[in-house]
Amino acid sequence: MPQRLPPLNALRLFEAAARHRSFKVAAAELNVTPGAVSHGIGALEDMLGVELFVREPRGLSLSAAGEHYLPYVAEAFSLIAIGTQTLPDKRKRRSIAVTCAPTLAARWLVPRLADFRAHWPNVDVTVDTSRRQAGFPVDGFDFGLRLSRGPVDGASWQRLFGERLVPVCSPAYRATLTGADGMPDLARAALIHVDTASQDWQAWIDAAGIDGLDLHGGLRFDTVQLAFDAAAAGLGVVIGRRPLVDRELAAGTLVEASATSVETQTAYWLCESPQASARADLVAFRNWLIAQAAEFIENNGDEANRHG
Repeated sequence: MPQRLPPLNALRLFEAAARHRSFKVAAAELNVTPGAVSHGIGALEDMLGVELFVREPRGLSLSAAGEHYLPYVAEAFSLIAIGTQTLPDKRKRRSIAVTCAPTLAARWLVPRLADFRAHWPNVDVTVDTSRRQAGFPVDGFDFGLRLSRGPVDGASWQRLFGERLVPVCSPAYRATLTGADGMPDLARAALIHVDTASQDWQAWIDAAGIDGLDLHGGLRFDTVQLAFDAAAAGLGVVIGRRPLVDRELAAGTLVEASATSVETQTAYWLCESPQASARADLVAFRNWLIAQAAEFIENNGDEANRHG
């Protein structure tokens, strides 16, 4: 007798809601309503005879049964994705799956993809910017671009380039901070903070040896883009990570509020699936990424990026 499996759609709702710990975010990802997610998961729970989530006024969390079930469901979807990718493609098209941090994808990877597509027009590229930790090969990704202090065991890693921290603001705001000596006084500035990079100001202060800045006040945003927009609007000074802030610096919408930039302890690394050397298009994409990074280092002229 064949096994009776839960409906695939209900499992997709469960996996997305469990990953995000939110029916609302899962609904946005799957392009359905939060009510549809809630109803579908309720039906799945009724079928399984267990509660998969703990629903509380302050938020959503997995029950013990949900914690136990999630790895099986997530791995099942990953295996389906891997199997699908290995099917012969009669259209002779290939797809490369890349996982990359959202800001790096928007500001470094995506603007360069036209060059790769020009050389490999029959190769499709899928870029995933979810913040979840990716595993090779079960998550179905071919490559990952990750910010890390160093290589992580379990995959092949290659350093692409590093970052430097530099305070930036609008030209008009810098003018309000500049004293008779022609140097901006950051002690008078409103500091802009990014929740996902909450240690950047302290790291810059420690490395630059500058005192007198109040790290408790100022404005706070949950994305780098919003923080850059606020700085460009003249609301204060934010720590920019080069190369992520290079676009604004080149355009002049942001300028350096201090001549001191400091190297971070992290760098961007290319990690790859063990199967990445088995296909010519994957090898080409890897080599293209490495070449793009080398070109960026050469054009950027940043000594911090000339390691290994």
